[in-house]
Amino acid sequence: MASKMLINTPSDCVDECLRGLVTFNPGLQILQGHRVVVRSDIDKVKADGKVTLISGGGSGHEPAHAGYVGPGMLSAAVAGAVFTSPAPASILAAIQAVTSPGGTLLIVKNYTGDRLNFGLASEQAKGLGMQVDMVVVAEDCALTSADKTAGRRGLCGTVLVHKIAGALAEEGRSLQEIASVCRQAVSAMGTIGLSLSACSLPGRGPSFSLAPDEMELGLGIHGEAGVCRLKVQSARDAVRLMLEHMTNGQSASHLTIGKGDHVALMVNNLGGTSVLEMNIVADEAVQWLEREAGAEVTRAFAGSFMTSLQMAGVSLTVLRLDGTTQRCLDAATQASAWVRPFLADGQTGCMSPCIMKCDERLISPEVCVKGAALTQDVAAKLSAAISAACRVLIAQQDALDDLDRVAGDADCGSTHARGATAILSLLEKQVELVSRPQSFLLAVAASLSREMGGSSGALYSLFFPAAAGELSGSVDSPAWVKALSQGVSAIMRYGGAEPGDRTMLDALQPMCSALQLKIDLRAAAKAAVEGSQQTKSMRAHAGRASYVAADQLTAVDPGAHAVAIWMTALAESLQPA
Repeated sequence: MASKMLINTPSDCVDECLRGLVTFNPGLQILQGHRVVVRSDIDKVKADGKVTLISGGGSGHEPAHAGYVGPGMLSAAVAGAVFTSPAPASILAAIQAVTSPGGTLLIVKNYTGDRLNFGLASEQAKGLGMQVDMVVVAEDCALTSADKTAGRRGLCGTVLVHKIAGALAEEGRSLQEIASVCRQAVSAMGTIGLSLSACSLPGRGPSFSLAPDEMELGLGIHGEAGVCRLKVQSARDAVRLMLEHMTNGQSASHLTIGKGDHVALMVNNLGGTSVLEMNIVADEAVQWLEREAGAEVTRAFAGSFMTSLQMAGVSLTVLRLDGTTQRCLDAATQASAWVRPFLADGQTGCMSPCIMKCDERLISPEVCVKGAALTQDVAAKLSAAISAACRVLIAQQDALDDLDRVAGDADCGSTHARGATAILSLLEKQVELVSRPQSFLLAVAASLSREMGGSSGALYSLFFPAAAGELSGSVDSPAWVKALSQGVSAIMRYGGAEPGDRTMLDALQPMCSALQLKIDLRAAAKAAVEGSQQTKSMRAHAGRASYVAADQLTAVDPGAHAVAIWMTALAESLQPA
């Protein structure tokens, strides 16, 4: 049963949220055609040559990140769909809109999709001659993963990094210096969360369940599994448990606090916690840090900084301060969501959103028709098969989301549905491209980069251009097999996962291997299905699923299952029984 929310439609809630934000904050504007919020005075910032700052990620964590756009903090924030990383095209649009002679710093939470999409946009921007650096915030002290593409999560400490970087940028510091100070701050910071209830995505029910007498220690901001579940305790005992776990020194992911250390404390409402509870937790946290750890809480902040929709719970962030970081936390800012906002004298504005136009030439380049051509008959069959595969993916949206719920995201189906819808739109508008597979795959990659989002969107956006490169001179069966193999290699190279890590590769790799032995689409589809089914017994070594205990991962990996779905649909259409 869907949770109660005051929204219009789930599909429009992110856009309407951003529009409402800029309506009541005349210092902000929306970048036309993108879910990007930009400072209204960005032209002056660029003219002054100061470093500009961009952050972002999935929506549902409001006020992060758009609430921290303004003088003294971010230059722009990029929003994805709820709990889904934004598309590289929007990130690149944001970079292009705010880049200055001083360069641009991207501040990114340590989630696979965010790293991939912001990293891809960063590389594209560098290729266009822009000066860009990226700081990844990974300060989670709840648990750590030794796997290649997971690691410590980025949590509420990211907001403190926004503030530190924003103050340094206002001072006119260099891109290199700001990035260095931010990385040092991340290494001196820890965050841990505690939940009393699950978060609920718009139009859906709770993403997991907790018994009435249970709470969960160390969960992620998307509802990812934490350290343990235990009986509900008093605020004092809960805070002690959180901070003792954060500082116990048993792992490199934990924070070291020495007697006499000056620290900043951020008490963050995860979305559904009352002010009464927040004040109690804040008081207990200060007392524990000073009484038990011997630290001096020099700066303290309490409020809703990085939420998880309707989740009842809190997170605690502790930062060891030095002279620079303390000065930066004290510096003035006009960002609307900072706990002590400063307003410019005489600032006025209208009560309707300000829209900033962006240069789409860099973001949506025209696709050149090139590569070997298919006959008209073959192109028509291929177009029909792709349409059929897309329609099946859209029909399986809820089933894929349900499979993905165990890992905390519950968005695999909606992400693939967005991608499938984008491909169907491309087929409708540029059907002639299918006759040139190289051009068509490049157009698909560009479309998915704009529309799909999430880790899957980034990986498919890497897969298709790599595959397209093999179809320039020939489109016979061996060329297609080589193209698919190149696409798989690109996913492995950039995503960091390998077959056996419980990802989409466990369906893609067997499919390619089957085709290399024999050009038989039904046999390849069968191999993809079998590879997908084998993920039931695999331990996750990549992505958010690697945070989940192995005994909870008993269903097929949703990404691998999605591959099996579209490959089966293609085979049935192109090679009827």
